[in-house]
Amino acid sequence: MIRVSIVGASGYTGGDLLRLLLFHPHAEVAQVTSERQAGRFVASAHPNLRKVTRLKFVSAAELQPCDVLFLCLPHGETMRRIGEFEALAETLIDLSADFRLDNAQAFEKWYGHAHTCPERLGDFVYGLAELHRDRLQGARRIASGGCNATATILALYPLHREGLLESAVVEVKAGSSEAGNAVSEGSHHPERSGVVRSYKPTGHRHLAEIHQALGGTTIHFSATAVEMVRGILATCHAFLPRELAEKDAWSLFRSAYADEPFIRLVKERSGVHRYPEPKLLAGSNYCDIGFERDPHSNRLVVISALDNLMKGAAGQAVQAFNIAYRLAETSGLEFPGLHPV
Repeated sequence: MIRVSIVGASGYTGGDLLRLLLFHPHAEVAQVTSERQAGRFVASAHPNLRKVTRLKFVSAAELQPCDVLFLCLPHGETMRRIGEFEALAETLIDLSADFRLDNAQAFEKWYGHAHTCPERLGDFVYGLAELHRDRLQGARRIASGGCNATATILALYPLHREGLLESAVVEVKAGSSEAGNAVSEGSHHPERSGVVRSYKPTGHRHLAEIHQALGGTTIHFSATAVEMVRGILATCHAFLPRELAEKDAWSLFRSAYADEPFIRLVKERSGVHRYPEPKLLAGSNYCDIGFERDPHSNRLVVISALDNLMKGAAGQAVQAFNIAYRLAETSGLEFPGLHPV
């Protein structure tokens, strides 16, 4: 068994990560930390785990050495404490934004302050398996991708890799489990759910990851909160250099994702669920992707949906963990979602 601990486990992402790892066939959860709730049972923050575990939160100062540390801390904490964490575990999987970018200038531009250890940016592999599976094998420093960035990159990457993406306009609708963190993005501490508020119409930090993955393609990006707790729906208006026939679009997406365990192509001719729908993905690690041709222009509308706390955070991190340790990639991630919801 691989001994794992979670730093910052009282928030939404930490809770989902704990839920997954408790049932992972190859992981043993050693410790989970929360400074505010140290000494309390984890069910005090995560009531869905009642009678599932008797683990208690501990302070980070009480952490013992383990094999893997999952870091669910606010942005800025991992890079500030990197030496502390490396002394405790061979493998670090960071769910904040601290090491997602490989360029210190880009980090300062998008996060408004200098990176405190820019020399370490190249040590972390971006944790999106569909793009970096080979590099993740055996990796011991992993930076899990942002939820909005993940939905957008997965939607547009097949077009980008074929040189067919001239530009794109992306509108993300996000659930309150993400939008509640607009002030301290990435901390994933519990907030009220169901609150509708504008999230980030322009200048969203996740755009830096999208630019990094899609090679500087012109992307216009907005994100808005809607009446949903979990979930992201990304509507991507992709502008192409030429018209793309329906069969060619199918071929392009199938070529990119046919062998991916957590990508599903969703495009039915009729019925209620013709296109990706985030509520069907709650609790699952799937990203559903569909598309529609504009018959009057060279525009392809690509729609992607995922659970922001799963494929956009905890599930993605566990998938990367599985690959890094050469386990079955789907281990601990088999839950298919619920219907009806």
